[in-house]
Amino acid sequence: MSKRLFKKKPSSFQIIIAGFGGLILLGTLLLMLPVSSRSGQWTSLEEAWFTSTSAVCVTGLVVHDTATYWSAFGKAIILILIQIGGLGLVNVTAFFALVSGRRISLFQRSLLQESVSAPQVGGIVKMVRFICIVVFAIEVLGAIVMMPIFCDAYGASGIWMSVFHSVSAFCNAGFDVMGGRTGKYSSLTAFSANAGIVLPICLLIIIGGIGFYTWQDMVDNRLHFKKYRMQSKVIITTTLILILVPAVLFFLHDFAAYPLKERLSLSFFQAVTPRTAGFNTADLSLMTGTGRTLMIALMLIGGSPGSTAGGIKTTTIAVLVANAAAIIRRKKSVKMFGRRIEDSNVKTAATLLTLYLFFAITGACIISTVEDLPVASCLFETVSAIGTVGLSLGLTPGLGLVSHIILILLMFFGRVGGLTLLFAAVNSNGVEVSQYPIEKIHVG
Repeated sequence: MSKRLFKKKPSSFQIIIAGFGGLILLGTLLLMLPVSSRSGQWTSLEEAWFTSTSAVCVTGLVVHDTATYWSAFGKAIILILIQIGGLGLVNVTAFFALVSGRRISLFQRSLLQESVSAPQVGGIVKMVRFICIVVFAIEVLGAIVMMPIFCDAYGASGIWMSVFHSVSAFCNAGFDVMGGRTGKYSSLTAFSANAGIVLPICLLIIIGGIGFYTWQDMVDNRLHFKKYRMQSKVIITTTLILILVPAVLFFLHDFAAYPLKERLSLSFFQAVTPRTAGFNTADLSLMTGTGRTLMIALMLIGGSPGSTAGGIKTTTIAVLVANAAAIIRRKKSVKMFGRRIEDSNVKTAATLLTLYLFFAITGACIISTVEDLPVASCLFETVSAIGTVGLSLGLTPGLGLVSHIILILLMFFGRVGGLTLLFAAVNSNGVEVSQYPIEKIHVG
């Protein structure tokens, strides 16, 4: 029996988790080296581990200002970790295997299917090639668009800043290298009214967050929305709602005192960035309680399946809303865009929301108790971590070891995916052939 267990092949979920864990470990070791810090000193294990996890999980929470603490080598390592973490280690490995002419085995194809949330194994290799080429092309284009403005403001170093922020925005990472010029942890506040930076960053965040298969639908079917897959229709519709409605609310409530141009820019950017980029053009600590609560909700929802973004995903919240509408209207099944949703999808969506809320709230309560901080402020940090967002009220750098470990675990959970971790840890005993008797329970 023990020999059989030892020889048992690891599942695709376990391999994905091991891949992310190994990459975080490698990044931690590299960031600990004296060459990675600007001071030339060794970085502690805790700080390097936190930064590596944040980069690989494309979160953006930091314990040190990226621009002022890390050397050019350290920033390059962080950028590489962001790129691999955003695309997924499995996808990057497969792409280089394809470039080198190696064949992709059936098991490797199943890994790729899990990695990009593909509906089927067929055509997955072609899809990965398409993803990698399009990603690099969009990131280069984003850097070129922002380069004139950054170079005009900062000279030749604007080239590096354009590349770094383009990759960080597309991968929904939220890391920035502005601290040395506009103050520590300032993010993009110096460009809050500059459309040449705000719009490209927003577009990169949105494109990176809508999902690889939605891109394919848009490339194949162009403006023929009726031909799109039902999932793509849900993603695009939900994304538009989650941008436009919060933008209007921020415009009317949080940024009413600003001039019209800056007010529009601030409102739009703060509606886009919580899902799940982590950049900010406004001081979040000065926003109203209502505004911060809205941002917590957006961070929890996040981006879309098969994208660089985290969160419970737009499809999850759409399924839950559609299920609520079906119950209110006394319908037997959940429907969206003329298609019926399986009950298993509704159960999965409810499970994901429950898991994310439980871990985020539990983490916030523990940090609040350990650090003697308001629970609401701690909840903002924990939701930002589990949603792999990176927005912060400024608490993270000053937290202790226990709190940092909690945020690290939440970031890993959010990037790998709650169900992936559960499926990797829990063995399935096969198809359920017997069922218990039904008995009604009153709910609500």
